[in-house]
Amino acid sequence: MSTVLVVHHAPSPRLRRLLEAIETGLAHPELEGISVESVPALATTDDHVLRADGYVFLTPANFGYMSGALKHFFDRTYYTCEGAVSGRPYALCVHGDNDTSGAVTSVEKITTGWALQAVAPAAQITGEPGREELDSVADSAATVAAHLLG
Repeated sequence: MSTVLVVHHAPSPRLRRLLEAIETGLAHPELEGISVESVPALATTDDHVLRADGYVFLTPANFGYMSGALKHFFDRTYYTCEGAVSGRPYALCVHGDNDTSGAVTSVEKITTGWALQAVAPAAQITGEPGREELDSVADSAATVAAHLLG
């Protein structure tokens, strides 16, 4: 069984709706054989990262950057996991009030350092997420799982 790790910082109602969409996408019946571990960024450990076969990252855009919680997660796990997670698939979802590009760039620099493989374009959502955005986020998460299933 393959595992998808969802590392998230979802302090607002909008981000919690996006997290629910991610978890819904990963629970699709066609993705049998995938287990999901959804862990807040501040509680995620090296072991979580190393045990997982793929990843979904969810963060707000704060002051043009990823959240401090997600940054702290990467700071704590980067060197321990570097080289051990190369080639694993991931998807990224960023929510902001107006601009998400800096947060996307900051996460993509780290995922490039880990040599992760983006299997969907970064979901960049501003304002209130509608049905289309929630479905897109669910599809991106499901793409990570589908990639693991071959």
